[in-house]
Amino acid sequence: MTNRYYHLVRTYMLELGFELRHQQESSCLLVVSKPELGIENLVLSCGDPLLILEQYLLELPAPSCEVYQALLQKNRDIIHGAFVLDESGRKVIFRDTLQLEHLDRPELEAVLNSLALLLSEFSDELIAFSKPGRGEVGA
Repeated sequence: MTNRYYHLVRTYMLELGFELRHQQESSCLLVVSKPELGIENLVLSCGDPLLILEQYLLELPAPSCEVYQALLQKNRDIIHGAFVLDESGRKVIFRDTLQLEHLDRPELEAVLNSLALLLSEFSDELIAFSKPGRGEVGA
């Protein structure tokens, strides 16, 4: 059953004009890009019952409470998905999960549009967070 979802998600991504960078059907994993949206190497994992989408954004050279606070506050504005941190607390990732059983193309497209909007509207702040000594808000 999971392979059916893998093929469905793969079909949707192709229909939406994404380039398939990596495909691993055995583990139901896709890596896609659409540079014009700022989306590079978005990882999609089709593990029934969920589709997990993760886009690595940046590494924080100097994590601080101010940076974490800014990311959490921005989460409130994100329509779909959210900022998350990896286990180290230094890598910032966009992540969303969707139910595979009822997944349709418009729902998946909404998440991708949300990520693209986030990248275009919040890019200056993300770039500032990625620079050593520039991680504080307003620096």
